[in-house]
Amino acid sequence: MQDTLAAARSVLFVPGDRPDRFDKAAASGADAIILDLEDAVAADAKTAARDAVDRWLGSCRTDVVVRINGTETGWHSDDLAMLAEHRCAVMVPKAHSVDHLAHISEQLRAETRLVVLLETAAGIMAAHPVCAFRRVVRAAFGSVDLGAELGIDPDDHGALQYARSAVVMASAAADLSAPLDGVTTAVEDEQRVAADSDRAARSGFGGKLCIHPRQVAVVNSRFTPSELEIAWAHRVLHAASDHGAHVVDGRMVDKPVVDRAMRIMTRSGRNVDRETPNE
Repeated sequence: MQDTLAAARSVLFVPGDRPDRFDKAAASGADAIILDLEDAVAADAKTAARDAVDRWLGSCRTDVVVRINGTETGWHSDDLAMLAEHRCAVMVPKAHSVDHLAHISEQLRAETRLVVLLETAAGIMAAHPVCAFRRVVRAAFGSVDLGAELGIDPDDHGALQYARSAVVMASAAADLSAPLDGVTTAVEDEQRVAADSDRAARSGFGGKLCIHPRQVAVVNSRFTPSELEIAWAHRVLHAASDHGAHVVDGRMVDKPVVDRAMRIMTRSGRNVDRETPNE
């Protein structure tokens, strides 16, 4: 599960009170799915959603993440008690401190990995220690909740660029995979999903949260290296040597550029026939 989440491009939310959609989501082409017990479920359906997730986790044979209700809610403890019986990852909403994550972790199985959702001002300001917590496998950015807290339109990428960059930098500093960008709420607008994905990829994100299966293919394509990028990486790696800087396509190439080429090949799933040069 850790490897799956670290490499995921698309991660699809499914409401926890819609068990009829669980198998469909797992077959949607998304790299991972999140069974949501939090925002997608009304208060009067929380118990039924938890029971449905409990049953499905007991029978499913696929990697899955479950988003729990926040620590400030009356459903939080019951969510954790149920998940302590299963092998799955847990998404922590409004992650904001190491103490917050430690409190949750001590109530789960020792091998349970966390996906931290950074969606509050406190979470953004504590992004590095939160991402560096020992159980965290991936970070995600929550644009909708953060926008609401700040009084900012979550679709205003310029206004939230500082927060997005903070999540990207914190993930890199903690040696995590590039984080997941927040959702695009325009469910039927594939061009908007594509534009948001392209912008996120340029900002350093490695994938995106999805709220509808029709978004998955677009997100996967946008976070998979293009043939041009792969061809460039091949040229760099085949030209690289252990003897310092050299030139490819008229540009200087040294170890950081070679490392970038290696990351592109890893993300593409293609094999390379050389190792990264020694420092």
